[in-house]
Amino acid sequence: MSSSVALLVGVVVGLVVGVLVATLLVRPRRPDPERVAPSDGPAPEAVLSRRLLDLIDPAIVLLDADDVVLLANPAARSLGIVRQTRLLVPELLELARAVREDGRRRAEVSLPGAVVGGGPRQVGVLGVRLERGSGPAPGPVALVLQDVTEARRVEAVRRDFVANVGHELKTPVGALSLLAEAIEDAADDPETVRRFASRMTHEADRLARLVRELIDLSRLQGGEPLPELVPVDVDTVIAEAVDRTKLAATAKQITIVSGGESGLVVRGVESQLATAVTNLLANAVSYSPENTRIAVGARARAGFAEITVTDSGIGIPREDRSRVFERFYRVDQSRASRTGGTGLGLAIVKHVATNHGGSVSVWSEEGLGSTFTLRIPLVRAAPEPAGDAPAEHDLAGGPSAADAPEGRS
Repeated sequence: MSSSVALLVGVVVGLVVGVLVATLLVRPRRPDPERVAPSDGPAPEAVLSRRLLDLIDPAIVLLDADDVVLLANPAARSLGIVRQTRLLVPELLELARAVREDGRRRAEVSLPGAVVGGGPRQVGVLGVRLERGSGPAPGPVALVLQDVTEARRVEAVRRDFVANVGHELKTPVGALSLLAEAIEDAADDPETVRRFASRMTHEADRLARLVRELIDLSRLQGGEPLPELVPVDVDTVIAEAVDRTKLAATAKQITIVSGGESGLVVRGVESQLATAVTNLLANAVSYSPENTRIAVGARARAGFAEITVTDSGIGIPREDRSRVFERFYRVDQSRASRTGGTGLGLAIVKHVATNHGGSVSVWSEEGLGSTFTLRIPLVRAAPEPAGDAPAEHDLAGGPSAADAPEGRS
């Protein structure tokens, strides 16, 4: 929800709370509105207001002049910020005191993980002082809380993305400019010109790869609609990925070995799946020493085809494993510069998996290597007609994917 929408919701809720408080104050010592017996006539105004507060998403807390909680809807109590009649977050209590003086205030407050459970949450808070009419005593304060954690995370990712794109583009562009000047100065030295021209080709390839992967990532993130998902042979995807990576592996004398179950069929886009597996293999080649082996294979498990890529490379430190699928994130910046990586390959793999209803995960130990697992839903074959001999079943719960009729899913 955007900040403007959240603000509008907060204002509306503030008005509703005002009606409820006014009703409660005018008629003290009345039974709890939630316990009022239903009648054939219209429901009391307080009951309707309380029901509305219980149903809306924003968390609502009503505090009296002594910071005692008069009312907290289920959304507020589920956040863990209220215990009986106490508000547990000091920042919210300070905000409520400021609202009593100013009448109205907006702020963002960080709720600690120990209170809300899980990780910390960022909430936008609208505080409104509710007047008692002609009464001399100060009115209660209503706090309307809207969770903005995800919105702030997206904003941070966007800022990092723009900064990283600028840095990554600046590196090859700057290199090309310097090399062009060097070639101009060395026009009379053919050997130097050839050396610099070769380096320019390398930087141009790196720039082209970066632009291509940025375009691919933009498409995968929703810039374009996902093409129709059709049955795709996993063996074909793996063979294509191995063929694309063979040249780079041969240059480092790395052997790529294929294995696992054959005949698996998934529902997806073949070009995207081939790109994802290629990126996993290219990543394994880049971070594996010479004269080693990389294994790629597939198996059926719990309705998914699991495509694994295992290497004997340098491994990933524990603190970095949760971040390797972020855009432009690199475990070793200096090594990434030598390999010419863009830092987008694993981010593309993650988005391909998500768009196909699957997932990607990593197991790794430093010095032992890494195993990346791409999980894509298997195609479920049509049931066999009654009376026929039972067919061999795979782990997806249907007949073997290899025997599935062509064009069926």
